[in-house]
Amino acid sequence: MANAASGFAVHDDCKLKFLELKAKRTHRFIVFKIEEKQKQVVVEKVGEPTESYDDFSASLPANECRYAVYDFDFVTSDNCQKSRIFFIAWSPDTSRVRSKMIYASSKDRFKRELDGFQVELQATDPTEMGIDVIKSRAN
Repeated sequence: MANAASGFAVHDDCKLKFLELKAKRTHRFIVFKIEEKQKQVVVEKVGEPTESYDDFSASLPANECRYAVYDFDFVTSDNCQKSRIFFIAWSPDTSRVRSKMIYASSKDRFKRELDGFQVELQATDPTEMGIDVIKSRAN
């Protein structure tokens, strides 16, 4: 099953939206979903630059796996404005085992297709990707 799962293609729109986030900063976050019937990863939701981290975390379903990218802006202790692009593998404990396996086995290929993440997080519940965790991993 893992071999079949890792065969998911990454839709061109995923790459395009990620490049827009990375280069032009036209999005705050992107949530990606694996469409099993279409055998590919697609864009599920795109967050506007004005949206907050709460908007982002609220867009992740409570009982389903997703991949997500979040562009986190912060100010360093030296008062420098910086940004980090987070890749989050969202795999809640309450999601289906099959779904967890598909997302886990497809993750490396997906990450290779979208190059440019600076920090990676694996989260099984919201506390593992809270804003305090994001802040501590950004530095």
